[in-house]
Amino acid sequence: MAVKRIVVTVVAAGLALSGASVVNAAPKSPGFQPKPISWGQCADARLQGIGALCGLLEVPLDYAKPDGKKIKIAVSRLKHKVPDGQYQGSLLVNPGGPGASGLTMPLLAPRVPNGVGDAYDWIGFDPRGVGSSEPQVSCDSTYFAPVRPAYVPDNRGIEQAWLKRAKDYANACTAKNGELLNHLKTTDTANDMESIRKALGQEKINYYGFSYGTYLGQVYSTLFPDRVRRMVFDSAIDPRGVWYDGNLDQDIGFNRSIKIFFDWVAKNEAVYQLGKTGAEVEKAYYAKLAEVTKKPSVIGAAEWTDAFMQAGYRVTRWADVASALAAAVHNGDLAPAKALSEVANGQSPGADNFYAIYLATMCTDVKWPKSWVKWQIDNWSTHYRAPFSTWGNAWFNAPCLNWSGDAGTPVKIDGRKVQSLLLITETYDAGTPVDSGLEVRSLYPNSALIEGVGGSSHSTSLRGVACTDNAIADYLATGKLPARKDGRQSDLQCDPLPAPNPTIAAKTSASAGASRLLIRD
Repeated sequence: MAVKRIVVTVVAAGLALSGASVVNAAPKSPGFQPKPISWGQCADARLQGIGALCGLLEVPLDYAKPDGKKIKIAVSRLKHKVPDGQYQGSLLVNPGGPGASGLTMPLLAPRVPNGVGDAYDWIGFDPRGVGSSEPQVSCDSTYFAPVRPAYVPDNRGIEQAWLKRAKDYANACTAKNGELLNHLKTTDTANDMESIRKALGQEKINYYGFSYGTYLGQVYSTLFPDRVRRMVFDSAIDPRGVWYDGNLDQDIGFNRSIKIFFDWVAKNEAVYQLGKTGAEVEKAYYAKLAEVTKKPSVIGAAEWTDAFMQAGYRVTRWADVASALAAAVHNGDLAPAKALSEVANGQSPGADNFYAIYLATMCTDVKWPKSWVKWQIDNWSTHYRAPFSTWGNAWFNAPCLNWSGDAGTPVKIDGRKVQSLLLITETYDAGTPVDSGLEVRSLYPNSALIEGVGGSSHSTSLRGVACTDNAIADYLATGKLPARKDGRQSDLQCDPLPAPNPTIAAKTSASAGASRLLIRD
């Protein structure tokens, strides 16, 4: 799901009901029978290197009109390497967003311990409008070009500048994409998954979703419970917050996670020399923020905030972000922070594809509040408690105020018919904390939750934590889940993703890239 989902993603309309209170009104696709996928060489060299093949799947733009206009979904496949008698079926993977490309997801197969990934056909796909799917959605590739207005609207000029930018972006999306914007909901992508299943000739599918991909999995398994075999949700989204309220909750979470980062920097004062306490490091961060707010140069306050959002997502980014902070504070060098913000937002033609799809899905899954007064009250109230990302997140979502796509109603998630689900989260994950996982666990009686105790990272599975990754391998190999405990608690407690070694990391360039993390979370 989203805050700058420097992956992402990524919330319920303030005037709409939460996802838990509405009926399942999404159209299904029983009447559409896709043609088989014609497989050929992938354009991506990494997919070529592992022997994956790629193709395009034709699906209806509108599943209510299966014989009408068609679009194409880009799909990749890495076939199983075990004898056919040990074959476990197709495993579809979504990395999150909404808006993230999933075509390279078969690269995860070797990360599953003990060769368990070899028993599956790994299926990656670019959701409709994304990446190599046709058409690709883009609205204004210059939208994130620096220097943008500061995020905190402490004067009317900043507020009006952002309201205009958001409205202009929404209008650009309408002008360039038209009818397509009415058909980019999560339910549309869930129906595309069902078309992929049919095209593959599979009776049931397995599924692995990260961040927003866990919500997509919830919707798919609610609409098509008899087509689900095994599922893994890493960083599960609480469906009660789709999507307005969930973003406000994330603001609180990111304010907490950045403080955890500041504490880590303080513990490594010998390396970064930014303060011996988290409070001192935090003071240095906000002092520099005030400086670039007053006198923007290569970056301004918005770009500064974007660069440091990455530390709120995952500990693996801490060293580079801390080095960027040290460079700015000690030497006045903003280049590392600028590099981090550029990687986060993109500056090339079509670079807003992620953002455009993010909005197209978020703004139409559910009706958002149209009253700016409500946004003001909610975001100022949250900002006073959690200043780190609140207004940046508000402006990230602000095009929903003027979005033209037809809004739907969220699917009421119901996992009672799903035979098994493995959930993974970390205690203080900013976007999807352990309580989000516990809520999804309560909706799926045949599920179990792994908790990375004390961790604050997002989407951490298959990254080398043996306790977690071995449990995933066991589940994918045999269907065995950790024993489910009574009450609202996690079922297996593991170590979180470990923080980096700052002494080693400090030797690397502070401007090393960080990929956009997909919560938009």
